[in-house]
Formats: sequence, C-alpha cells, structure tokens
Amino acid sequence: MLNWALTFLIVAIIAALLGFTGVAGVATEFAKILFVVFLILFLVSLIVPRLRG
Repeated sequence: MLNWALTFLIVAIIAALLGFTGVAGVATEFAKILFVVFLILFLVSLIVPRLRG
C-alpha cells in the first residue's frame, strides 16, 4: 500500500512539473488517502500483537 502512495506522489510531482494541475491535485489526494490508510494499518499491526500477549 505504501508503494501505491509513493507512486501517486511521484505522478503528482511529475504532473505538477508539466503543468497538469487537475491531474496533480487528484494524484496528490490519492497519495494522501493511501498514506493515511497505510499509517493506520501499520499502527494497528503494532498494537494488536501486544494486546494478545
């Protein structure tokens, strides 16, 4: 999932450099959403094993 976030971030940077502001905005939003989802899943995977004992 982090790979997808990084891919969308790279697409957003390239689109912004080329002047495609609409594409850059959409790709940036997807990258942000995927990064937050990845971060939440990462934190859950750290906490759950500690709760099980």
